[in-house]
Amino acid sequence: MIPANARGEILGIGWGRIGAMLRRHWYLLSGSWFRIFELIYWPAVQMIMWGFLTQFLAGKTSYVAQAFGILLAGIMLWDTLFRVQLGVAISFLEEMWARNLGNLFVSPLRPSEFAASVLLMGAIRTLLGMVPVSLLAWWFFGFSVYSMGLALAAFFASLILFGWAIGIAVCGLIMRYGMGAESAAWGTMFLILPVAAVYYPVAILPDWLQMVAWAMPPAYVFEGMRALLIDGVIRGDLMWRGFALNALYLALGMAAFLAWFEAARQRGLLLGQGE
Repeated sequence: MIPANARGEILGIGWGRIGAMLRRHWYLLSGSWFRIFELIYWPAVQMIMWGFLTQFLAGKTSYVAQAFGILLAGIMLWDTLFRVQLGVAISFLEEMWARNLGNLFVSPLRPSEFAASVLLMGAIRTLLGMVPVSLLAWWFFGFSVYSMGLALAAFFASLILFGWAIGIAVCGLIMRYGMGAESAAWGTMFLILPVAAVYYPVAILPDWLQMVAWAMPPAYVFEGMRALLIDGVIRGDLMWRGFALNALYLALGMAAFLAWFEAARQRGLLLGQGE
């Protein structure tokens, strides 16, 4: 058993403080059905729109007919990535909009613990949104993303990690440069979308863009997804390369967040930010 010190810390991490932050954000989320509805609404609209398009193409295109779920699964996995990154950013922006950062950081809360709480809240928000949408996909189109089995868990975990990496870096960027950088919370993932190989293989990209794509963990997830749905093959090599890159990106994202936090603290920006 690992002993906790007098402040309830284990291995130098204040799990009680992280839990308190999670409770705060959970109260914000669960106290408004509008917030919960929004988590489901946007991915559901995306899934239904693309699902009907996929049904239409299935009768026209042999590629889609071969594996009906390719586009639908790709859309849901992409939305998982987008939603976890956005969930992290929104959990952080809630504090910015409320002008609460100064209050939080005069408490014993450490920047790393704050970061951990928004990362976990981003994952919770994503699960709350995407699980109902996956059930809607089965209801509307008879396609279950869970048919991918354990591979789905690996794809999901890889996308969560990359979404965390981008999300926490975006939080640091906004903290350092203020609300003028808020658009990064919504726009960053769309910069990555063309090279994420969501709707097409990496091989169709120009050679120089293929190198960029293979430097991004999502490309390994979506190439692995197509290999599973089309050929019935689980590409373990793609999964492990994706996870290795995710470890690097998450470390870089956390380092960027902590560096920008320190810069904002030294400039006295934590007290003056908000709407």
